[in-house]
Amino acid sequence: MPIFAGNWKLQKNPAQTRAFFKEFVARSGDLKLKSEGNASLSAAQAAKPGMVKPPENVVVFFPPAPCWEASAESLKDSPIQWGGQNIYIQNSGAFTGENSPQTLAEMGAKFALVGHSERRQLFHEGDDFLSMKVNALQSLGLTPVLCIGESLSQRENKETETVLLHQLTKGLEKASKEKPIIIAYEPVWAIGTGKVATEDQVRDAHLFIEGKLRHLGFQKIPILYGGSVKAENSKGLLKIPHVDGFLVGGASLDVDSFLAICRSNLHA
Repeated sequence: MPIFAGNWKLQKNPAQTRAFFKEFVARSGDLKLKSEGNASLSAAQAAKPGMVKPPENVVVFFPPAPCWEASAESLKDSPIQWGGQNIYIQNSGAFTGENSPQTLAEMGAKFALVGHSERRQLFHEGDDFLSMKVNALQSLGLTPVLCIGESLSQRENKETETVLLHQLTKGLEKASKEKPIIIAYEPVWAIGTGKVATEDQVRDAHLFIEGKLRHLGFQKIPILYGGSVKAENSKGLLKIPHVDGFLVGGASLDVDSFLAICRSNLHA
């Protein structure tokens, strides 16, 4: 059950959001979407490495906060799901400019991103703080999508596994093993650059992450790949063991390109 997630970043206004979803929903009938919600996500790794993955898909969009209401209205009768790009660790209070996870849940969202490389680099969010976000989301029944990944210099210095282990260990420190969570591996040097990690690099990273998750006591956690994913490379990437879907940036802004990625599992 692959998960296809689209991160719109700071793109689209409410009117554009409604127009996008009107077209996407109308054209997505062949995607065989799962609609049971978060509880079904544990099946994402039911297929063992090397086995044919089942054709059902989960599709999730992460719009900017001003588009939450437009997303909720547009997708309320659809199996397509949505979530927040960022939340704060408290539900309310004197936290000007922050997003309430409780409000996100009340509006019908099921997911939220945590620790995207832009939050780490541009807004200096550390692993301890991100662990608190994971806890806040799980306590409300939302599924955190914890993003991890190394920079180009870290990869060149052969520090990839050290970085991933640290981000996993600290980011999951306050996480419940009994509640849904998703990991998104995004090598920072491949995000929005047009560069894509080779299949061997993706295979090695996802195998390492899956092993460390098991060591930490987390079983059957979906692991997404993100980093310049397009329709042209999605089929090959999806065949790699422990690649359970994608977190897509720019290609998720266009209906045609994201539909093509979501269909990569149907005709693989």
